[in-house]
Amino acid sequence: MHVTGLTPDRYVVTCNGRAVPLQPTGRNGEFIGGVRYRAWQLSASLHPNIPVNAPLTFDIVDRWMERSVAGCQYHVMHPGGRNSELYPINSFEAESRRLARFSRVAHTPGRVTATEPTRSREFPYTLDLRQMT
Repeated sequence: MHVTGLTPDRYVVTCNGRAVPLQPTGRNGEFIGGVRYRAWQLSASLHPNIPVNAPLTFDIVDRWMERSVAGCQYHVMHPGGRNSELYPINSFEAESRRLARFSRVAHTPGRVTATEPTRSREFPYTLDLRQMT
């Protein structure tokens, strides 16, 4: 993810209630970070005990007011079940399918307390939702 215009002492980006570790890019107010998650629960998988993390709910949390000021929700597939089994015919159809998986109005309502992000040694700027914490 790429975030611009963020004041890190006041705002934090969360995904499913956990803070995303962000790395400054060198430009003022610009940060990058990543989220690793499990999208599907297959019948024969490598780790059957790890739950599915979808849909992903991203929030921009104001630490001073302890509220989510903005956010969105990302679905792995179309939230209305309108999944196509064919490949898109051009880039416009592919982009429209990607945009249909986002919902701008579905962020966390009410009081939200955001903690500091936990960083792993292997990937310090990636939030791994698959780990049980």
